[in-house]
Amino acid sequence: MVAIDINCDMGESFGNYTMGRDAEVMPYITSANVAGGFHAGDPHVIRETVALAEEHDVGIGIHPGLPDMMGFGRRTMDATPEEVRDYVVYQLGALTAFAEWSSLDVQHVKPHGAMYSMLSESEDHARAVIEAVLAVDPDLIYLATDMNIYEITREYDNLDAVFEGYVDLDYRSDRTLIVEKEKAAPDPELVADRFVSIAQRGEVETVDGTVIDVPADSICIHGDTPNAVEVLETIHQRLEEEDIELMRLDEQMV
Repeated sequence: MVAIDINCDMGESFGNYTMGRDAEVMPYITSANVAGGFHAGDPHVIRETVALAEEHDVGIGIHPGLPDMMGFGRRTMDATPEEVRDYVVYQLGALTAFAEWSSLDVQHVKPHGAMYSMLSESEDHARAVIEAVLAVDPDLIYLATDMNIYEITREYDNLDAVFEGYVDLDYRSDRTLIVEKEKAAPDPELVADRFVSIAQRGEVETVDGTVIDVPADSICIHGDTPNAVEVLETIHQRLEEEDIELMRLDEQMV
């Protein structure tokens, strides 16, 4: 039997605006990436998301973004390594306080949107964030969203890091993802096939038919995909058939 984590970006509602289907999605996942209030989320939503995760025994991690709520953290900003480091520490602190209120531990860190692109393209930015995470809590797991960041994390002997795969998005042969401006509903059976392929063989087929290595211990499902619940239900139906066990990141690291 193989074990793998399912993570999902959560807590991205704020004020009067609702994003995603957190309550419907949470029962199907094992790790929640909670928005820290910069690209999305607010204090009330953070608290509610932590409580929802606790109810379903889901591990929580900070999903830090750039301070750009209007652009949902997806627009490029001119920020120094030190500024990005501080953005991550600030948002990690917010989630940690709400987690402690519920007697929970923060499990992981997964950068969001344009921030993760910045870390992927700049080794100085990536190292600034990694070293800050280690200084704040060396038990945190770094969820690496692409191979450039993952290779840097592997240089730190005292950092637990895992690579993340995607199944509701298409890969190019260079292992980059195709992200459409408007999310369409993917074929749940195709997504489930990809999930099994990554979980069992660490590989997935790209849009041009090439098979690439995706050595993932966690797979991301986007909660704001129109048919996210149907996709997750289809994946869960395949778990027992394929001898795959869902396991939180912190349980994998024991």
